Amino acid sequence: MDDPSSASNKRKRKRGRKRKASPPSPDRSSPSPAAAPAPAGRRGRKPRRNEAPADADAARPPSPPRRGEPKPVANGGDAVAVAVAEAGPASWDEVVRVVPCMDAVVKVFCVHTEPNFSLPWQRKRQYSSSSSGFIISGRRVLTNAHSVEHHTQVKLKKRGSDTKYLATVLAIGTECDIALLTVNDDEFWEGVSPVEFGTLPALQDAVTVVGYPIGGDTISVTSGVVSRIEILSYVHGSTELLGLQIDAAINSGNSGGPAFNDRGKCVGIAFQSLRHEDAENIGYVIPTPVITHFIEDYKKSGEYTGFPILGVEWQKMENPDLRKAMGMKPDQKGVRVRRVEPTAPESGCLQPSDIILSFDGVDIANDGTVPFRHGERIGFSYLVSQKYTGEKALVKVLRDSKVHEFKIRLATHKRLVAAHVKGRPPSYYIVAGFVFAAVSVPYLRSEYGKDYEYDAPVKLLVKHLHAMAESPDEQLVVVSQVLVSDINIGYEEIVNTQVLAFNGQPVKNLKNLATMVENCKDEFLKFDLEYDQIVVLETKTAKAATQDILTTHCIPSAMSDDLKA
Repeated sequence: MDDPSSASNKRKRKRGRKRKASPPSPDRSSPSPAAAPAPAGRRGRKPRRNEAPADADAARPPSPPRRGEPKPVANGGDAVAVAVAEAGPASWDEVVRVVPCMDAVVKVFCVHTEPNFSLPWQRKRQYSSSSSGFIISGRRVLTNAHSVEHHTQVKLKKRGSDTKYLATVLAIGTECDIALLTVNDDEFWEGVSPVEFGTLPALQDAVTVVGYPIGGDTISVTSGVVSRIEILSYVHGSTELLGLQIDAAINSGNSGGPAFNDRGKCVGIAFQSLRHEDAENIGYVIPTPVITHFIEDYKKSGEYTGFPILGVEWQKMENPDLRKAMGMKPDQKGVRVRRVEPTAPESGCLQPSDIILSFDGVDIANDGTVPFRHGERIGFSYLVSQKYTGEKALVKVLRDSKVHEFKIRLATHKRLVAAHVKGRPPSYYIVAGFVFAAVSVPYLRSEYGKDYEYDAPVKLLVKHLHAMAESPDEQLVVVSQVLVSDINIGYEEIVNTQVLAFNGQPVKNLKNLATMVENCKDEFLKFDLEYDQIVVLETKTAKAATQDILTTHCIPSAMSDDLKA
């Protein structure tokens, strides 16, 4: 006759294997039927070593023995009860924490009305878009800056709701591609727990991206792992900040949605993806250090002030002969200053050919990196980006074989060709059919499309990439186009050509040009352009013809409102 205890053990093992292979039923894995969708951060997660037993029942609350199942012995029963008591509530707490995170993810509806930089006196046709966002503490909602750029109206809809709530944009961080919203209607905040932020994840950590991408109307969940952590190029802001690369799908509409870790904590905001024939499933997430910086900046200043930079261009010092020529000792490392921004606070103390040895006490390597985490290094610009505008930092430099220390006040970057206009309408000035404008990245994109870096004139690109402003208000002024009239015969083909001087006076910015032309009492208006071109118009005739040209082209004014002040 078979041993009853042996048969019982066989039945136990059989049941254990069967339960392990099958997923938990919905009523046991979540506290309520509303949590039927896979909770963020739980999909596909493998048990860790420090968790309770590997089988599914180990994470469930204890249940009475089934009919025909032998009761465990006293000692064994205590052990099982202890294991369940330790593992069960922890897993239940995780479910309770994770499920509200799904409900905190909202769909963002925005109506955009973009400026027309090629015809700056009017705007483009409005269009609508949808993206994702999520609720945080303080009755605030986070999403991407490009999701609400040039917004006319923003509305939010919660998961499972049929109501759209009007939202107010509190701050837009163009550089970091984050926007902060709020809703005045108290009903919107009822029954929703805000998302909690986690720490910066490690490589291969599981992440789950939640949002409302194209392909459907309901919430979507995609999972993957952290593939890379480094300084990334933020396309919308034309800046470089810390970023996460993940292999979870990030599609149109996912922008602004949270990325959760396996504990249900938010570790980033989905914001862009790499679309290339040689790349698959490469998405990018704004990490928590950047998000925290944006939120704290808003709390301190009541507005977004930006991420500071060290206003220098630098060169690596990896060549031993170069280090020797610069007077560096064998134990010294750093980077060489190539140029200093004239408008940056650093211009008062740093000089070309200085060797930056450390920033705020952190030594900089010859390749420009600093220690990041165990086994990782990152560009030292990360240290700069962690500061706030107006804060000071201690910079140690080597100059003429002597070490100097400077306390430098950090500020944001002032570019000759602005990367963005921060919601302001474009400036313009018209005289005798000549449309003058200030060059910016949105202007180049309007004139030459998204591939402006390949299609724009070389001289404009060189100034965009390498030129530095000599004063805070300096602009690159061009003749955008010529509205054809009898007064400007022969000048019709002048397009996007820089204006260097007017009647012998250098042109500092667009307002400076408009003021000089309006106040001109000379017989002729003479514009010196690049490529040694000149434009000469009779002053009296040119100003008289301007109004007729404006009427013909239905232009309300000869200059933008900002130039009238």
